[in-house]
This record gives sequence, C-alpha cells and structure tokens, in this order.
Amino acid sequence: MAELIDSHVHLRSAEGATQLDSICRRIGAKRMGIVCLHYDPQSNSAAFQAKKALPDRFYVFAALDHSSRTSSMGSDLGALPLDEQVRVLIEKGADGIKLLETKPDSRKALGIPIDSDYFEPFFAYAEREGIPIVWHAADPPEFWVPRLTPKWAVEKGWGYDETFPSYEQILAEVENVLERHPGLVVTFAHFLFLSNDLPRAANLLDTYDNVHFDLAPGIELLYNLSRNPTESREFFVTYARRIIFGTDIEDSLSLEQAAHRAGIVKRFLETDDEFRVPEGADELLGPPEDGVIRGLRLPAEVLEMIYHRNFERIVGEHPRALSTAD
Repeated sequence: MAELIDSHVHLRSAEGATQLDSICRRIGAKRMGIVCLHYDPQSNSAAFQAKKALPDRFYVFAALDHSSRTSSMGSDLGALPLDEQVRVLIEKGADGIKLLETKPDSRKALGIPIDSDYFEPFFAYAEREGIPIVWHAADPPEFWVPRLTPKWAVEKGWGYDETFPSYEQILAEVENVLERHPGLVVTFAHFLFLSNDLPRAANLLDTYDNVHFDLAPGIELLYNLSRNPTESREFFVTYARRIIFGTDIEDSLSLEQAAHRAGIVKRFLETDDEFRVPEGADELLGPPEDGVIRGLRLPAEVLEMIYHRNFERIVGEHPRALSTAD
C-alpha cells in the first residue's frame, strides 16, 4: 500500500490539533497539509501551533492578511505588502500559501480581482522563489444556478446571483495570473471545479507545467468523473504527475466522518466499485441518494504519485522547520 499524505485539511483552532492528529492516524496518512483561511484571524496561528506540537506531522499553507484593506484595525502582518507577508510567513516556517480570495463569496467580500495590481507583488515573489500555492478558485458551476444548487450549499451561503462574480469571470482572472506568471507552482483545490470538463482541464495542464489539481471533494467532483469512468481513468493516467490526494477534512469531524471522507476518495481511485456516499458521512458530502460513484481502479504507480510523490516533489518530503525565533 502506497504512503499517504492528505494535502488539504483544515484546523479551526489550536485545540483541534489533537483531533486532527487522531484523524491522520485513522485514515492511514503519514502527514497532512493544513490549509488556512484568510477570513479567520486565528487560522495561521492555530496551524503554526499545531506544527510546533507535531513538527513532522503537519505542513502549513498560511493565509494572506488583507486587514489593512478591509478594516480600520489592520494586524502587524496585514500592514505589510503581500510579498513581504509571504517572506515573513515562509521564514516563520510556512510550507506555502493558501488562496481563498477567489472563492465567490470571498472575492465579493474583498472586492479586489486576483489579477489586479494589488496581488501582483505576491505572485511575482511566489514565482521567483518557487513557493507552493494551494488555490481555491471559483466553486461548482451549478452554484450559480438556483435549481441545481444543493440545499447544504444554499445553507452555507454558497448560492450565487448576479451580485457575485461569475464562474467564468473568476476563471478568466485566474488565467490572467497564470499567463503573467507561468512558473507559479500551484495546486488548484477541488480540481479547479473542472471535473465536468476534462478537455478544458487537460488544456490548462498542457499549457502550464507547474499547475496541479487536488482531489478534495466537493462531492460533485466524484459524480462528474463517474459519468465516464473510462475517460476519467485515461485522464488520471495521462496526468498522473499533476494530481494530488486531498480530502477537505477538518478537526470538527468525528473519526468516523473523516474516515468516510478519505475512504470515498481512496475507493474511487483504487477500485472499480459502484457505490454511494455512506451513511454517517458529513453533511458537505450530501445524502447517500444523491448519486453513484464509479471507481477508476488506477495502477499502483499512479496511486503512488497521487498519494504522496507529487506532493513531496513540489512541497518537500518533510515539513519546513519552524523558526527558532518563535
């Protein structure tokens, strides 16, 4: 069985690190990548505390601070230009940066396009220094169509009308950044929500050599890929070096819920089973009756790349050491 790194998990508070460590062991992972949320002022702090407690368990993808632009009470970090913020965070021991600024509700709240001059120093610095970015861009296209938006997404405020930037507008802004900075080392969370358009996904990977996709569900990701397992399997084999395992697990989940979340992704990759979301899964995976998942039964060498080798190649075989100054 291949080693496993879960590249995409969340930690809501420093106290949750013990639960996240228990989840890590329950799902059979050797390490996890904690991806921080810019709208939570405790997010970076909690992640660094978790890394201090378990330095070989957790990678940290820290969030940028825009408080100087969004409030009258900017933090010490938020007072710095974005390129300086990244330098400070990496020196502190971050392994990379997480961007949530192009999730539609975040993009609307911040009001600053990702391809604007404001973000340019950040991307120039990240490209020059080879800093890995985990980037959540857009959301499932159906979230802009009320009759198709899942009930749980509506309850989270993730149903979008004309007051939000459109799916295509966000992707256009993202591609503008990639065109300017083709050397950026990026992992797009949730398959960049292109699981329903594999030709477009392939074109992006063919155009930008350092772009990757993670598999953190969004359960629609697995439903979309299950519509044509043969085509999906061919895509995964062709782009085996560009796909990274992730779950979107967070410390608030029970061990059972976390095991279900990781288990459906692993079962999808490893078997050719037809199955549904199991009873007892967390609410963001939706009810079991929503749809059938059809597995890809990928070759062992492809699984090994997806499960840990791709992540280790672009981020590192071990988490970066924390600064001794902290």
